[in-house]
Amino acid sequence: MRRLASIVVGALTLLGSACGQPAPQQKVAPKPSAAPALAAPAAKPAASPMKDSEIETRTRVAPRSMADVHLSFAPVVEKTAPAVVNVFTSRTVRRTTGDPFFDRFFGAGPSQQSSLGSGVIVNPDGLIVTNNHVIEGMTEIKVVFADRREFPATILLTDPKTDIAVLKIEAGEPLPYLEFANSDAIEVGDVVLAIGNPFGVGQTVTSGIVSALARTTVGVSDYQFFIQTDAAINPGNSGGALVDIDGRLVGVNTAIYSRSGGSNGIGFAVPSRLVQQVIRSAMNGGRLVRPWIGASSDTVTPEVARALKLARPAGAILTDLWPGGPAAAAGLREGDVIISVDNEPVYDEGALRYRIGVKNDGDAAAVVFVRDGKEQSAAVRLRLPPDQPARDERTLEGDHPLNGVTVDNLSPRFNEETGLDPFRTGVVVMNLDRRTYAARSGLRPGFRILSVNGKKVTTTADLARELAKPAAGWQFDIDTGERIVPWRVGR
Repeated sequence: MRRLASIVVGALTLLGSACGQPAPQQKVAPKPSAAPALAAPAAKPAASPMKDSEIETRTRVAPRSMADVHLSFAPVVEKTAPAVVNVFTSRTVRRTTGDPFFDRFFGAGPSQQSSLGSGVIVNPDGLIVTNNHVIEGMTEIKVVFADRREFPATILLTDPKTDIAVLKIEAGEPLPYLEFANSDAIEVGDVVLAIGNPFGVGQTVTSGIVSALARTTVGVSDYQFFIQTDAAINPGNSGGALVDIDGRLVGVNTAIYSRSGGSNGIGFAVPSRLVQQVIRSAMNGGRLVRPWIGASSDTVTPEVARALKLARPAGAILTDLWPGGPAAAAGLREGDVIISVDNEPVYDEGALRYRIGVKNDGDAAAVVFVRDGKEQSAAVRLRLPPDQPARDERTLEGDHPLNGVTVDNLSPRFNEETGLDPFRTGVVVMNLDRRTYAARSGLRPGFRILSVNGKKVTTTADLARELAKPAAGWQFDIDTGERIVPWRVGR
């Protein structure tokens, strides 16, 4: 039985998708000026990422008669559907009871696990985007087209923070692909189509509108800034396309809000701007490092807004600045409340993270902030997080309690890549064998080692030096992420 790629987080369900058939050609699209989103592959170069300056402002016109209402989306579907594919994944796992004796009687052994999702071709050379949770942990990935052709796929880049993965296939010919729309240009009420493979029944197209923008409290990924739609999306749609009326890719379907697992009219898609950033990184070497503003922030609450005499509880208040970082260099201070970036509103900390995260290294961000009740502006030159202290992963050895523990240095860049607080510093436990004394004592990956016998350690070299000193006993201060606990050995 094929397992649909669906994961439930509380009432949030991550989805999965597929392939389809062309619609009749005699239909008329709702917009007479609708431009083809699918170019003739051999005659058109690969779509380049949308630039900030290319945000378009179109006049939205409501239907004026029943004739307008009866217009068909079939021409849009005909052009877009061939660029949406099935993504089949599988892996072999070993089932065991934990006891070799019982394994003989209860059918333990290798078994095949499968998953079904969707992907969107975004480049005629075979570049495909899907959801990270569709391919995560899988060892075999196969892409199937609407015409039933199959191709093995390789992973170029995965980004769990946005739940996006980039795949590559070699088809030997130019492929149909979708151009990107600028997700910052869409508005609530715009018509969108969702293309996917719900429950594995085959390619399905549903229509709806953009119900909301900038959803930042969904709880699916770190970079939460989702497009919400009422177009029916169900398990099996993960990685499918959310397209506008011009047939351009607005977002990648990734989750639904549901208590039953089926569509309740609340679906979420990763905006195309985030998707494009992951694609650019995949095409430029496969390593994704986002620029940062060099500050930590919190969402402005009603209590904070009253204390700061703000007009409304909106914005991101800076709680800490990295010395010499982009924010500090631009003159920002702790307590400043950022309310917009590049003329786009910032309602909370998640929106600030998104607005900075979709930029490139070296970009200048026009930041508007409130200080002492007055609006001010600053040009913040964004940079990649510093990689200092340098990485120095090492496995500790010797006659001490940390023998066999692998540690590394924390830095803003290391933390950004691993999902840690960028301002956290020190030495972090990366790995340890469960048979080691440290593991049996409760030490776990992710814990920070703060001090050894009263001596503060900030790098792995500091830690190794302190452990090399003779000692009758050991005392460590360990940060578990929730509290700092002492660990005493000997004496």
